[in-house]
Amino acid sequence: MVTSFTSNASADSARGETADQRIVLELRDVTRRFGEVTAVDHLSFAIRAGEVFTLLGPSGCGKSTALRLVAGLERPDAGQIVLNDHVIAAADDARFLPPEKRNMGMVFQSYAIWPHFTVFDNVAFPLRLRRTPKEEMRRRVSETLEVVGLGGLEDRPATMLSGGQQQRVALARALVYSPDILLLDEPLSNLDAKLREHMRLELRAIQQRLRISVLFVTHDQAEAMTLSDRVAVMNAGRFEQVGSPADVYERPETPFVRDFLGRAIILRGVTRAEGSHLLLDLTAEDGACLRLAGTTADAHAPGSSVAISCRPEDAILQPVAEPAANRLPVIVDEVAYLGERIEYAVHTFRGGRSLLVYSSRRDRYPVGAQLDLVIDPSEATVWAE
Repeated sequence: MVTSFTSNASADSARGETADQRIVLELRDVTRRFGEVTAVDHLSFAIRAGEVFTLLGPSGCGKSTALRLVAGLERPDAGQIVLNDHVIAAADDARFLPPEKRNMGMVFQSYAIWPHFTVFDNVAFPLRLRRTPKEEMRRRVSETLEVVGLGGLEDRPATMLSGGQQQRVALARALVYSPDILLLDEPLSNLDAKLREHMRLELRAIQQRLRISVLFVTHDQAEAMTLSDRVAVMNAGRFEQVGSPADVYERPETPFVRDFLGRAIILRGVTRAEGSHLLLDLTAEDGACLRLAGTTADAHAPGSSVAISCRPEDAILQPVAEPAANRLPVIVDEVAYLGERIEYAVHTFRGGRSLLVYSSRRDRYPVGAQLDLVIDPSEATVWAE
């Protein structure tokens, strides 16, 4: 392990701070405009020590601009950026610490590996800029290469590295001088699918070993779910929702989050009371209904127009049974075998709405099969229409 990371952790312990409490990076009401376009719109968040905080969103949502503001590659038009309790950028009094003085490590989408350098020289470059003594430089480079799994490759020319090895060299170069926070700008996007999946796990293992704070930018949902402690879903320069990967996927707070994070089954209807229960009449399904979960039902009075949504893997296809709440008659239109699961395109028996449902390989149904789609309201989200 890189010894400087260990000493930093010891210092935190001596001050009585814990990795879950100490704030490493904070943005306070930060705004960045480009002409009439507001790329980052009054953004505020804080990253704790040892936390991976991910900005997730589509192209043009402002996530890369937010990262560039943190790195010092852009100046904020409003707000403050604070690193370890020190203001490093403030629009109100023009304070601005240049990138080279922020002690942040950054890995770009293009790894920027110098082809005429060896692995050692690529990783040692930031230490040379800091005039690090030679013996300390050798020790730090050697230790960091061990951490990223490139021990013994110090003398290999950069031109003889695979894509995954180049990514590790870029990561080692960002870690070798013990940054306060690591900034990752879609670092896996240039890798093929299989290697990208492997490197997601490797990155998470390295981060947990070093307990370094990470600000990660990506549009890839699988990367965000795998690597993150918290995910901030961005849209139009603002946060739609911030929470754990499970929170934002399973309990979306806005239609944008619901629709951006994978697929959703959406059904619409009107609520009505039945004894102590609240039912959702699916208005286009001739009497089909869903019994809403207790806490969800409390927020919607009888007669409300609502939509209910769930993920395709949370709905179950079953043979037709007696009509009952939470069972919706459907007909199979298409079947797609994907190896780990089967995808069924179905349409509702009466209303004709098309839905996509995932199922295991255990139960298989042919095109044209008449089935019941069973929905557990406790796994669903209800939205006012």
